[in-house]
Amino acid sequence: MFANHAFRLKPGQDLKQCIDSFVKANQIQAGWIATCVGSLTDYNIRFANQEKGYSDKGHFEIVSLVGTVSVNGSHIHLSISDSTGKTMGGHLLEGCKIYTTAEIVISESKEFIFARKKDGSTPWEELQVKKPE
Repeated sequence: MFANHAFRLKPGQDLKQCIDSFVKANQIQAGWIATCVGSLTDYNIRFANQEKGYSDKGHFEIVSLVGTVSVNGSHIHLSISDSTGKTMGGHLLEGCKIYTTAEIVISESKEFIFARKKDGSTPWEELQVKKPE
């Protein structure tokens, strides 16, 4: 009841857009980022408890990419480091451009459906886990 998907992004591609497109093309209902290694020339990240994203250009290593993914909405966090090893992270936003590569593995369960909706516990659309009917 589990499946694994592996793919590679090439220079200039947008990390978030490509993940969203892959999830949609493969109709992933309940998935998670198993691993990712790669690099960026541009980042766009929303830091904790901030309303807008912050971006910069340079050369950055992807040191972590984690999150839940679904055709019903995803929630992904990215950590990157610069040439001095300074590391930062937050919510992945569109605008993170691949430098050399991004090698991504997504795992998927057929036992669940992930959805997102406001449930009153926070102001955001939060994960709702359901069983397929």
